[in-house]
Amino acid sequence: MINKIPQPIVNIIETLQKASFEAFVVGGCVRDLLLKREPKDWDITTNAIPEKIMRLFPESFYENEFGTVGVKVERFSAKSRTGDGSEAMTHDPGSSVDSSELKIEKYDIIEVTTYRTEGNYEDNRHPTDVHFTLSLEKDLARRDFTINALAYGPQDGDWKLIDPFSGALDIERNVIRTVGNPEERFNEDALRLMRAIRLWSELRNPKEKESARNWRIEDATLRAIQKLAKNLGSVSQERIRDELAKIILSESPMEGIEMLHTAGLLRFIIPELELGVGIGQNLHHTYTVWEHNLRALQACPSKKLDVLLAALLHDVGKPATKRGNGYNSTFYNHDHVGAQITEKILTRLRFPKAIIKKATLLVDNHLFYYNVDEVTEASVRRLIKRVGLENMADLMAVRIGDRLGSGVPKGKPYKLRHLEYMIDKVSKDPVSVKMLAIKGTDLIEGLKIKAGPQIGAILDVLLAETIENPSLNTREVLLKRASVLKESPIETLRELAKEKIEEKRSEDNEQIKKKHWVE
Repeated sequence: MINKIPQPIVNIIETLQKASFEAFVVGGCVRDLLLKREPKDWDITTNAIPEKIMRLFPESFYENEFGTVGVKVERFSAKSRTGDGSEAMTHDPGSSVDSSELKIEKYDIIEVTTYRTEGNYEDNRHPTDVHFTLSLEKDLARRDFTINALAYGPQDGDWKLIDPFSGALDIERNVIRTVGNPEERFNEDALRLMRAIRLWSELRNPKEKESARNWRIEDATLRAIQKLAKNLGSVSQERIRDELAKIILSESPMEGIEMLHTAGLLRFIIPELELGVGIGQNLHHTYTVWEHNLRALQACPSKKLDVLLAALLHDVGKPATKRGNGYNSTFYNHDHVGAQITEKILTRLRFPKAIIKKATLLVDNHLFYYNVDEVTEASVRRLIKRVGLENMADLMAVRIGDRLGSGVPKGKPYKLRHLEYMIDKVSKDPVSVKMLAIKGTDLIEGLKIKAGPQIGAILDVLLAETIENPSLNTREVLLKRASVLKESPIETLRELAKEKIEEKRSEDNEQIKKKHWVE
């Protein structure tokens, strides 16, 4: 069932136990262990009050009203490895491991919380009061979902799973269900409405086509979410943003957003996205605007949050710009209108400024035009200047999501591969005096050469020579060589440079073409 617990966690639990206290790992980390996943966080619950916890662990702090003490431990990972490649940092309960044998770096903070119960919730967010208790079961009863109301630790001389609400059975059956009455749980903290869907999108297997074998939200729990959806309006935008980001970064982002819509929550998060429901498109698309945006998110090859947000919102401006009906309908300027809407949405949700700026930029430029026989190097340079070379790969990812989300069979057709080739060609410019460690002004000021064609001729020769031997590309070496070359006639200099530069240009161009599979 559960085989390994990281040694620093075991150390904390055993220290509490030796001091005659109960202690267990609890919550999501136990769920992940049962699912054979590596937990992202480790939490411990105990009947020791905060003051006694702090006496046992000098490297700790207590700065809240909820009985949670932060215990500093040396950094660990359940999958960290020693220098020879063998696994370390894990512990089989019941065995003895010397912590000095473990490879550890820096520090982690483990939250150790006293068993507690909570009073009434008057604002769908905070309990009116918190009381410590000696009962582990009462502590687990206040938690959100059965699959999180699990504890695991030493009891009666052995490590056991404590599961008063059948969370392990729900894990086995792939069911997300609240602890006790769902309406009571959701009225305690309205963010749980969204958290249920976030857990569902993270846990479900996107490759499993048979719904009966995949994760589901229990019927009574889903009905309660739909009934109390309006309570999400009382939750801060920052907390909503964090749950939304986790859904978008999950393996089932399309299904997660769709479930938010089905549950009636999306109208309190991104109502602008729902305006695309039922909005048909033209002959370039087989899906509605709503379906297309979700499919573009799912198909986007990037794992970056700002890029995925752009993929989801890239056509959010279409409902406002649609003119006409059927296959001949138009959406002129929907990219620019969509960028304005995207900025508004992400600002409202309190996303960091860098994410807002990047996602807005990608939405604003996702409709760039490119046909192999029509677009010039100059127009590609203008696109790079507008978007930024550092953003071109991300823009391409949005475009691929856009194409695949339209029902088009190829996400990256020849013309997009050709564009990547052109971007490489005009941006890297592998043969250019710009790559030299000196400039024309260095020759004018350092060698007193008059401004004129001789400067360019000398730089061309230096470039040709550094192509053959890159180690020559230092300021000192190049100035020394230039002091010799300045005595040569311009025509001689040009002839020296021409052959090597043209040869290198041709060679680099062929390599770039092969990279992008273009002719």
